[in-house]
Amino acid sequence: MNVKLKKIATRVTSVAASIALYTGIAQADTVLTMNSWLPPTHPQVSELFVPWMADIERVTEGRVKINMLPAPLGPPPAAFDLAKNGVADIAYSVHGYTPGRFKTPMIAEMPFMSDSSVATSVAFWRVHEALLKDAGEYEGVKVLTLFTHGPGEIFSTKPIETPEDISGQKIRIGSALAHSIATDLGAVPVEGPSSKAYELLSQGVADGIFFPFESVNFFNLNDILDYGYTVPGGLYNTAMFVVMNEAKWNSISPEDQALIEPLLGEAFARRAGEMWDKVDAEGRASMEGKIALKAATPEEIEVLRDRLAPIVASQIAKVSETGIDGQAAYDMLFDEIAKIEAEE
Repeated sequence: MNVKLKKIATRVTSVAASIALYTGIAQADTVLTMNSWLPPTHPQVSELFVPWMADIERVTEGRVKINMLPAPLGPPPAAFDLAKNGVADIAYSVHGYTPGRFKTPMIAEMPFMSDSSVATSVAFWRVHEALLKDAGEYEGVKVLTLFTHGPGEIFSTKPIETPEDISGQKIRIGSALAHSIATDLGAVPVEGPSSKAYELLSQGVADGIFFPFESVNFFNLNDILDYGYTVPGGLYNTAMFVVMNEAKWNSISPEDQALIEPLLGEAFARRAGEMWDKVDAEGRASMEGKIALKAATPEEIEVLRDRLAPIVASQIAKVSETGIDGQAAYDMLFDEIAKIEAEE
């Protein structure tokens, strides 16, 4: 077959595949649109959402399908309202991208939680179901799951041997709690979504960043950053949501809802945690020979615990402002983390 014929055959195959995909979607009883702002190659998309979407289609025998949109309908802070208002059927984002809107997820962003995203994600979901959901922060949507990434650490273009070395550095952060921690350590917080990390660091807008191991690798920061400072359980964490328009969920048949439910909630949170633990391990391995990692000493950890205690207390108080017992939620979170870690 000559080159010209090969090209024609390739085009025919591509068109056929597109027609098959369209036909499959058209034949579904319910087609759900999912807003996505991360690159399609990001593991949260390729290794979490895409297989999960396939499982939704599988368990409903094709009656319910999810179509991930090729381009976002709005920036990450708009994701929740896109789903709530029905612009998209499903959306995900980071709670902290809309400061002040969500208070209860602060429970899952505390320092020193766990080195396992499975533990923090599943524990977060369990606390939400037991206590946090009564705050009513997710009205108008069905919460498909809540989860966290892996432990958040500090990475910088400048040396960090002790917590004091962060003082004066411009650090990109992604949540209100991370902002408070950076400020308390004397850093200058720089706001910006994770997708802007390379730009902020390469242009000198930020000296360093609060990130999990995976994100340093995925956003190609290994060649920009030189130093990392790690704390057992993370210096902070980031809480995320996946939500669906409530009316759209109610439009699905009760029979298909019953088939989909086992793929939501805690099971979805565990799935997210497993993905994050895997890619965090890969991210850490990718730093070898490129980023000098310094682990906090036991003495430094105790200093950090004492120093950050007022911030933790403040976040617990903010959760309590919603009518939830913030201290009970905080205690339950760590109890559940311990249970899950013991099972692993």
